[in-house]
Amino acid sequence: MVNITRIYTRGGDTGKTSLSTGQRVAKFNPRIAAYGTVEEANAALGLARLHLDAGEVDRLLERVQNDLFDVGADLCTPEQSNPKHTPLRVTPGQVEWLEQEIDRLNENLAPLKSFILPGGTAVAANLHMARTIARRAEREASELASEEELNAEAVRYLNRVSDLLYVLSRHVNDNGAGDVLWKPGANR
Repeated sequence: MVNITRIYTRGGDTGKTSLSTGQRVAKFNPRIAAYGTVEEANAALGLARLHLDAGEVDRLLERVQNDLFDVGADLCTPEQSNPKHTPLRVTPGQVEWLEQEIDRLNENLAPLKSFILPGGTAVAANLHMARTIARRAEREASELASEEELNAEAVRYLNRVSDLLYVLSRHVNDNGAGDVLWKPGANR
């Protein structure tokens, strides 16, 4: 369990931060950027949840937020390190759960006849924001994976979570009936 006794440590005052292994790296290190963007997506989900009553979607997003902390912890621990504790890694089961939720929610959605614009309800717009941030986190993690060994499940999770957020945005937009559709070339 995490035990946080101080908020500031002064350790980052020189532009460096610590990975979970204690290794010091620059704050602009690609690994830091990747898990920082995961944290940003998580914060965007917190904003989306402000527009929800307690219920199925809120519980689902709470689980995703928790899993995103797992993704961040995974990305914070290099694969080739010798950590003092067993590293927290994203598992195939976490990715499979996302796939099951995507399939379940997608069954009830109106078929798409066009791309959709982020919008509709406030929660849907916030879910789209979180989705685009999750896509950026996936790009950053994929770039990192091209240079260093990463747990492939963490990258897969980021790919699927953005898909889930897309489907959820349509779900909260009255199962797609409230989606705002793109009208190609409408303003030419």
